[in-house]
Formats: sequence, C-alpha cells, structure tokens
Amino acid sequence: DPAALAFGTTPVGTPIAGAVFAMEVVVAERLNVAVRVPALVASVVAHLTCLAWGTVHTDYRSLVADVDASWSLLGKVVVAGLAFGLLGRLFVSVSHGVQKQLARWIPSPIWRPALGGLVVILLVYALGTRDFLGLGVQSASGSGVSILSCFHEGGATHWSWLWKLIFTVVTLASGFKGGEVTPLFFIGAAAGHALGVLGHEPVGLFAALGLIALFSSAAKTPLTGAVLGVELFGAPVALYGAIVCVTAYLVNGKRGLYAAQRRAGEAGQ
Repeated sequence: DPAALAFGTTPVGTPIAGAVFAMEVVVAERLNVAVRVPALVASVVAHLTCLAWGTVHTDYRSLVADVDASWSLLGKVVVAGLAFGLLGRLFVSVSHGVQKQLARWIPSPIWRPALGGLVVILLVYALGTRDFLGLGVQSASGSGVSILSCFHEGGATHWSWLWKLIFTVVTLASGFKGGEVTPLFFIGAAAGHALGVLGHEPVGLFAALGLIALFSSAAKTPLTGAVLGVELFGAPVALYGAIVCVTAYLVNGKRGLYAAQRRAGEAGQ
C-alpha cells in the first residue's frame, strides 16, 4: 500500500506504525486482514531501504524521561486527549472548509497556489520568523520553534501550535501537496508543550502525547498513534500514549483527513 511506503520512509523511522497506518487509514474502523502482510512487508522494506541509503532518523527516545504514574497525571492526560481531539477536529474542518472556499472563489488550479504562496510569504514577514515553514523537525534558524524544541521548557510559546496550523492549512488548502503528517506532529507537540506548562507537568511527556494524539485524531488512526508512541518514545509513553490517542480519536468524530478513508467508511454504512 502506498500509505505504508509514505509513512515508512518519513524521518521518524517507524516501520510497525507505518504498517498499521496503511491498514487503518484505508479501512477506517475495520482492520482488513488481507492487507496485513503486504502492508508490513512494504513498510519494513521501505524502512530498511532508508537505512541502507544512509538515512539517520531523529532520536526521540532521549527527549522523554521516565515518569511516575499517578491518578493526577492520568486525569491530566485524559483532559489533554480531549483537547487534542478537538484540535484535530478543528484542523480537519478548517482544512476542508478553506479548500472548498478557495476552489469556489478561485476556480483556476493555477491561481490558487499562487495566492496561497503569497499569503505564506506575507505571514513570514508579518511574524518575522521562518520557524513555521517546512516540516519543522528542526528550526530554520537553529534556535527557533521546532518539533524538537517543543520537548524542552521554553522551546515553544503558548500559540506556536496555532501559527503552525495556520501555515499548514493555507499551504495544503491552496493546492500544495506533499506532507501533512509531520506538520501535524509539530502542531501536536507545540500544543502538548503548552498543556504541559499550564498543567505543571513534564513538557517532554506532553509534547510526545500531543505529537501522537493529534495525528491519531486528525487521521482517525488511534492504533497507529499508540504504536507510533512506543516506537518513537519507548516505554515511558506506552500507557499514557494509548489512552490519549483513543481519547483524541473518539472526540474527533467521523471526519478525517484522507478521502480514501472517508470513502471506505461511507461504503460500510
């Protein structure tokens, strides 16, 4: 499945999550037995090909320290899951809404990207930073906001997630394609950073939870998110990651990013 290849060759290096994603995103709420082996083979081969080509994946495990389990922390994780679910719903709704409006206002598929590119340029000059351009794994300036910086105190502001969301929506809705997964990681990690600060909890943990939960919500792939959390961050995130991904998924409702997933869901009704 192309989805497995697309996910398996991203900078995160998570072949098992890639295989689960390939199954989960196409068949919505039902895992298709027939695609399990091909999806796993495609994802693992893609991952090994990247490694053979010399790709070096970002090390996320060192960014999240072990945490002591407590009912207080569990409650905050559930609340965070609700917030990430609502944020995922917002991202999907705004993305689809802006795309439809632009298509109605500007029928030409040539002029829509031109307008979107101009808006992005104006936003960069208005904010005075390039931090919200590109995938965002690392800051363009080396010291600005990025996915990695969100795992550290002071690595993001309370509104970094909103600016990245705006940049991403404008870019995708105006016709530029080629990546919503990693920008979703950025938005989720930045939102998690903000919640960690507000809740007086480790920002590294909540940035990790935001990264996987927002993706789970927007893409409607809770199993992928839970597996992704274990592959990226290891044991410290396993329990809370599963809880936050399922919570975010349930809050989002039926709307997801991918047309193939929506069609599969409609066919099953």
